[in-house]
Amino acid sequence: MADMDGIAGLIDGWLIPGGDDIDAKHFGEENHPKVELQDPARFEGEARLYKAIPDDLPVLGICYGCQFLNVIRGGSLIQHLPDVVGHEQHTGGTMQKYEVDPASKLGGVIGTSVIEGKSYHHQAVGNLGADLTITSRSEDGTVEAVEATDRPWVIGVQWHPERTFEDPHTRKIFDTLIQSATAYKESKGRRD
Repeated sequence: MADMDGIAGLIDGWLIPGGDDIDAKHFGEENHPKVELQDPARFEGEARLYKAIPDDLPVLGICYGCQFLNVIRGGSLIQHLPDVVGHEQHTGGTMQKYEVDPASKLGGVIGTSVIEGKSYHHQAVGNLGADLTITSRSEDGTVEAVEATDRPWVIGVQWHPERTFEDPHTRKIFDTLIQSATAYKESKGRRD
């Protein structure tokens, strides 16, 4: 088993990528028949790492990573979004537009109130986890981004910005994560 305290001391930022579905037992539900479970070792390892990282470590969650941030903070997931929204437009790489709260951390990062992205998910944030706020929704009301209100740089996006890397607004998400990780590393050096 990996030493997550040791790993937390080595990293300067954390990108939590996409993946399969989180076991609903982590938010007190039975799994929907359409759920395709992520290897439980991944969730357990990432949960241990999340508990070990300092509050000021920059974190970006993408798709599964966004859902992970919500669940690890006590939130739940909509297990099969088509049951709620009545369509499957969030799956298969659909290009969508997302309204972003311009006053949010994400809005400040991308510098616009609308961003486009490719969607590959059938699950989404349900009940919101502790100290998270919703910063983006799709046209049908699906939560598309969340961020922490109790930490300086924790953002989760439901879409896959790595699939539209050529978009200048999308690139700003990654550029700002790198800048924030660099600043974190420099501040960590001053504390040592």
